[in-house]
Amino acid sequence: MSGHGSAVDMLRSQGYRMTPQRLSVLDIVASQQGHIGVDEVWGLARQQHPYVDLATVYRTLQLLKRAGVVTEVLIGNRLHFEMIDKHNPHQHMVCSSCDSVFTLSPDYLAGFSRRLVEEFGFVPDLENLTIGGTCLACLQSEQA
Repeated sequence: MSGHGSAVDMLRSQGYRMTPQRLSVLDIVASQQGHIGVDEVWGLARQQHPYVDLATVYRTLQLLKRAGVVTEVLIGNRLHFEMIDKHNPHQHMVCSSCDSVFTLSPDYLAGFSRRLVEEFGFVPDLENLTIGGTCLACLQSEQA
């Protein structure tokens, strides 16, 4: 295991069986320094378990998301996943032109969240927020 023993313990405490395929998918995502696409996870998982299918990988990633172990980000038209880092929570900004991903500190959204509560009595779930837009480099290249 690549330092994700606490995630395995959490999953087991929630009643999930840790099959070899699930452990493999978790290990692959945990070993990444950022986001990894479903197809990349599948390709790496197949090296360890040649008969694992894409549906199993996708279901496992969704299980890990529901359990609070990974977060998903839509980059371009593909889902990517990364481990949730409780010590460094962040949201994502994704450029719709070049698919660059930028991290956004929760501090930027604290005022927005307070305002929604004050004005609308609505408590937003900003934990898995992804903001789409255009990065400065793409804006500058469009203007040139």
